[in-house]
Amino acid sequence: MSTTTSQAIYDARALGKPKMTLLGLQHLFAMFGATVLVPVITGLSVSATLLFAGLGTLLFHFLTQWKVPAFLGSSFAFLGGYAAVTQMGAEQGLSLAESLPYACIGVVCAGLMYFILAGLFAAFGPKKVMRFFPPVVTGPIIIAIGLCLSGSAISNCSSNWWIALLAIAIIIVCNIWGKGMIKIVPILLGVLGSYIVAACFGLCDFGGVKEAAWLGVPFKMQNTAFAVFQSPNWGLIVAAIIAILPISLATMVEHIGDMCAISSTTGVNYLGDPGLHRTLMGDGLATILASLFGAPANTTYGENTGVLNLTRVFDPRVIRIAACFAIILSFCPKFAALISAMPASTIGGVSLVLYGMISAVGVRNLVENRVDLTESRNVIITALILVLAIGIKYGANDAISIGFTSLSGLAVAALVGIILNAILPGNTYEFHTSNRGDMAVNFGGTHDAEKVKEDK
Repeated sequence: MSTTTSQAIYDARALGKPKMTLLGLQHLFAMFGATVLVPVITGLSVSATLLFAGLGTLLFHFLTQWKVPAFLGSSFAFLGGYAAVTQMGAEQGLSLAESLPYACIGVVCAGLMYFILAGLFAAFGPKKVMRFFPPVVTGPIIIAIGLCLSGSAISNCSSNWWIALLAIAIIIVCNIWGKGMIKIVPILLGVLGSYIVAACFGLCDFGGVKEAAWLGVPFKMQNTAFAVFQSPNWGLIVAAIIAILPISLATMVEHIGDMCAISSTTGVNYLGDPGLHRTLMGDGLATILASLFGAPANTTYGENTGVLNLTRVFDPRVIRIAACFAIILSFCPKFAALISAMPASTIGGVSLVLYGMISAVGVRNLVENRVDLTESRNVIITALILVLAIGIKYGANDAISIGFTSLSGLAVAALVGIILNAILPGNTYEFHTSNRGDMAVNFGGTHDAEKVKEDK
């Protein structure tokens, strides 16, 4: 593998299988807290979530020709949709368990929207479509993704700041002063170190671990979307689709932002090869598969991008190892209980670092693309994206209700940014025509950076 700037990029093949396994475990721990949190909030199955996060990730890698080091976990964007549908179900006398499959049908339809956008890329080419997603839009969206997630990290840290700070300290020390493998697995060491200390001080409740079985089926058919059609409520089906379908507009833009972040981190243009049409299809198909079997919608995970940025190990096989672990462990309720017993402060400390990494990548995108923030159009677009995303997220209602649906701050910000970029004069961005273009990433490394200076 190549190197970017002064940082070494580790090739997992040179590390050997034991170290690759550790790296895979690190990615598993990085995604676990957020991935499990979604089913905990919504009432969906934790085991099914793990199973289809793993299967969805492997399916994504297959469709993207095994090239993109992305992990797919539970999407937070659909939380409002699940809540809206379960509330409508409750008004019609349905329990939470009976209402959730209807929400899953809505998410299946949202997953189909990914194929429509992928079709546009295939039909018109990335140059025409990507005109609507220049760096001045995607950069602030990436920044907003990290900042919007930061609130949950602070809340988790607040449960015990000493444990959270211990996790952060271990990560920093291992990453900056560590040697060899210690430098590459700081997240895993941060999780294990703070978890063990918390357990020693009696801060973990292992009651659920004792009661959990060693083996179990990850999902039950009565909790899947297929169960709806045994005695369908067609009105609720239509309402669920109407409530959840618009959310896909935000998640697709978020997907493009995540692909930019991964490309910027690795220095490889995944938007060009294997192409956004493939990554969109992979994300959409993973979401459809998960939703059909009662698991949350999938999305490319920023936490794992943060791990990539921290370790500099970009081999996609490490991500696939993590996916295989998730699949295996989905059949072990006792392991799920053990992870669920992890103190929130440990998750918070690790997340604080990873979410900050996401926002830092967004800033890097703007800087490397040299987006001119002295131009009024760029300032307006950037400002509104950031203020809307963060303001709505931490406002009184956490979302804006529009008709049958409720849009998150990130969704509103993404839509406003895309629309303003399209209508305001001065949009000169063209995809794949300049060394510093292609979604605000200098994919060519230092060599192309010198060319940019010469071009300028």
